Amino acid sequence: MDGIGSSQPNAGSGQAAVGAQGMASSTLINRNVMLGRKRTSVRLERAMWDALEEICRREQWSLSELCLRVNERRRESTLTAAIRVYTLCYFKIAATEDGHASAGHGSL
Repeated sequence: MDGIGSSQPNAGSGQAAVGAQGMASSTLINRNVMLGRKRTSVRLERAMWDALEEICRREQWSLSELCLRVNERRRESTLTAAIRVYTLCYFKIAATEDGHASAGHGSL
C-alpha cells in the first residue's frame, strides 16, 4: 500500500519483547502516513495495522486515503485515537445482522 513508511515493529508476535534491562518494550508499531502533503507518524498495535490493511483492501483505498478520511472527520483528540475508533466502528457495523448477511455469512 502506498503511504506506509517505516513498519519496523518494536516487538514481535503481539508479545512484549524484553530488553537488555529486563523491562518489556512497547508492542506498538510506528508508521509514517501522508495526510495530503503532510507526513505524520502513527503508532498502533500490529492487530490494528492488520485491520487497517483489511479495510483498505476491501474499500480499495490506500492507507493514506483512509487516514486522510479519518483525520478530516475525527472528533477524538489524536489521529491515532480516531483511527482506533474508526476501525472499531467499521468492524462493529460489519458484525450487525445486515453487515453479516451482506458479507455472505448468513444469519448470526
